Amino acid sequence: MPKRFDEDLAKLKQGLLVMGGMAEEMIRKTVRALVDRNPALIREVLETEKKMDVLQGEVDNETVRLIGVYTPVAGNLRVLLMITRINAELERIGDQAVAICHSFENLHLLVEPPLKPLEDLPRMAAIGEEMLRRALDAFLSNSVEESMAVIHSDDEVDRLNDQIFRELLTYLVRDTRNTERALGLILAAKGFESIADHAVNIAEDVVYIVHGEDIRHVK
Repeated sequence: MPKRFDEDLAKLKQGLLVMGGMAEEMIRKTVRALVDRNPALIREVLETEKKMDVLQGEVDNETVRLIGVYTPVAGNLRVLLMITRINAELERIGDQAVAICHSFENLHLLVEPPLKPLEDLPRMAAIGEEMLRRALDAFLSNSVEESMAVIHSDDEVDRLNDQIFRELLTYLVRDTRNTERALGLILAAKGFESIADHAVNIAEDVVYIVHGEDIRHVK
């Protein structure tokens, strides 16, 4: 494969990392919007998502161009195919952040008194953001070990999601006036859990790049 391919591939990966940075920022701002009760952060998340959509199209188009120009095979082809999948996962993370923000607005979480102290939800968001960062690091370094660490981290996110759901269910049973606020937090927890799942998908894509093995449906 010519040297020009390596240069173009490096630029393509850089575009993917820019998207990853946007996604991480959106996760942080989404949870801070709730903790700080700051609607301005929601506006910033929505604006970033528009930029991510544009960048996703650019990365996809460049990937198709590289496949057409260089007709890569074996490992190089796997990298390009997985870049398109990782690109889609990052865009979906942005979509999840936007959905969480909309639930904050629609269910008045930023204007109603807090239903409970916010501890587990920010913890979920932080773990999800770290999982995404580590998954992208694994992509850059072709590290299967780092990818597997990301995959195992998902267990803690799932545990927190279940814990939050059970706790909020007691608030719903206790007083139906808590319905909107409890539902908003449940939806947020589910959204952050989905973000962690997308990070896991990226980690699984890295394993496929390195070993050519699809582990998505392997326990």
